[in-house]
Amino acid sequence: MLTWQMWVRADSAAECRLISWGAVVNERDVLLNELAQGLRPTSEGIEWFDGLGQEKQSEVLRFLCHHCVQARAVAEDASKSIRRSGLRPTHTPAVLISRGRIDMQLGKIAGLTPVDERRKAFKLLIAVLAVADGRRRERFCSGGCVHWWHHLSAAG
Repeated sequence: MLTWQMWVRADSAAECRLISWGAVVNERDVLLNELAQGLRPTSEGIEWFDGLGQEKQSEVLRFLCHHCVQARAVAEDASKSIRRSGLRPTHTPAVLISRGRIDMQLGKIAGLTPVDERRKAFKLLIAVLAVADGRRRERFCSGGCVHWWHHLSAAG
């Protein structure tokens, strides 16, 4: 069995963690993955997101979109993600994800600008990441892998 250890790098400006197997990871990415994996409560994630300025929120939504694409989100993930996020199917991000190519729709969701829609977008993109990465983990990583984000519970 592998043992995973983490060290916090003493460079608060970079907000990175050094992980024992060599990856340098942004604290934001750790938080987003912890939220998607249910290792942190959604309320904590929303409070963190709400505390960011508009520019930082946009950046977070773009990174979440990227993570969802990297996790191989597919159109079939839409309905499960909407349910998981707690959004009504009539909310703008839920409507968007249900129509068209998912990679294109994720970008549109990440680009929403009204404040109330940004929070909904955040909740939905976390849910999409949870669904897509959960499937990826089951299919490709159940026997073990080197993805740092699949070892957060063991490392934290």
